[in-house]
Amino acid sequence: MRRSLHVCRRGTKGREADRNRRYRRQDRPDQCSPGILPLLNLLGDKTSGKSIDIVIAFRVRKTHTSEVLPEPRVSSRLPPLNPLRAFEATARRGSVSAAARELNVTHGAISHQIRALELSFNAPLFERGGKRLRLTPQGALLLPAVTHAFAEIAAATAAMTRPATSGELRITCVPALLSFWMIPRLHQFTEQFPDVQLTLVASNDEVHLHSPDVDVCLLYGDGNWGDCWARLWSRLELFPVASPTLLNMRPLRSIRDLRDHVMLHGDDGREWNTWLAAADAADLQRGRQHFMSDARLSTEGALHNQGVALGDTITAGSLIARGELIAPFDLTVPANDAFFVACRNEVRAAPIVRVFIDWLFAALESDPMPELQTSARTIIRSRMPRPEGPDQKSTANGFQPVSSPKNRRLEGPQKRKIKS
Repeated sequence: MRRSLHVCRRGTKGREADRNRRYRRQDRPDQCSPGILPLLNLLGDKTSGKSIDIVIAFRVRKTHTSEVLPEPRVSSRLPPLNPLRAFEATARRGSVSAAARELNVTHGAISHQIRALELSFNAPLFERGGKRLRLTPQGALLLPAVTHAFAEIAAATAAMTRPATSGELRITCVPALLSFWMIPRLHQFTEQFPDVQLTLVASNDEVHLHSPDVDVCLLYGDGNWGDCWARLWSRLELFPVASPTLLNMRPLRSIRDLRDHVMLHGDDGREWNTWLAAADAADLQRGRQHFMSDARLSTEGALHNQGVALGDTITAGSLIARGELIAPFDLTVPANDAFFVACRNEVRAAPIVRVFIDWLFAALESDPMPELQTSARTIIRSRMPRPEGPDQKSTANGFQPVSSPKNRRLEGPQKRKIKS
């Protein structure tokens, strides 16, 4: 008897016959599947002495153990990350040297990465020649996408590493600082930390430092508050300010003209005394004076044409830049005290407190100091321009811009020549 088995694979593009495999038990029994052998034996008993062919068809199914996934097509076409970083930094900074300094690598490393990127695209990305590199059309097409991608990566990284902050944060702040500096910038913090609910109280009372109902205090003082944590936030410089409307009606051409104006105080009079002493006018005969509880009220009085107040580089700077106030004299003096950030020692390490304090310092550092003299050019027209020296440029009102917050002067009052 001859018994054989034809095994046919279905679904092989119509060529089953060409792919049939013949198994003969008597010739190659070891090549028969274990599941086929009992069938052959059974048929052999039924068909003894006969020759029979059996055709069994089955579908071939891939299993997960033998299946190999193809590589993602999109990622295989992306260039490496380091050449993209080198390209983006070079395009943004305009030179290979500047990009190398930013990424803390050598000039040659940046050049090598850019060449590798150009080879991968088979296209130049920069036009060589001249002091500043210029993008080719291909480079101009690539740059916005790369810049956006890096920005998205940075944002995602910041979100992943940001401390878990949510809940209520209770803050007390010097009234003038709260009104004229913090509130105009508060959206920067709330957009970054949307799950934080703020409670803001206008106060310069240090008693809040020991209150369990307050988390952070921004105070104006000397920083000596016992067993609490405190850090200097910014020193201040003081100078007289008045509204453009008031100065148009009653100009301030000299220190003596202050006698014809109402003097607005945000304290007990110490700061005006400090400024007048620095101006060699401590014995100036004064006209009417109004005393108010804090600098916010005296500044608001100046905004509403009620008199001349003492402004400072933090709270009055933006008002002067917008033309709402004028600084008529070119003398600034350091304030008696400074702004401090303070809190209880036990809450300093709380994530919600830490991120707010970090934001305060970052916002101050990134906040450009306004050009305080700009708004006065069209107001005080009768002032004679000052002669320009080698290190001084004349301005329409003679006001010299003060230093940036991180470089404020620590020495005593700096006198400049003023008409008296």
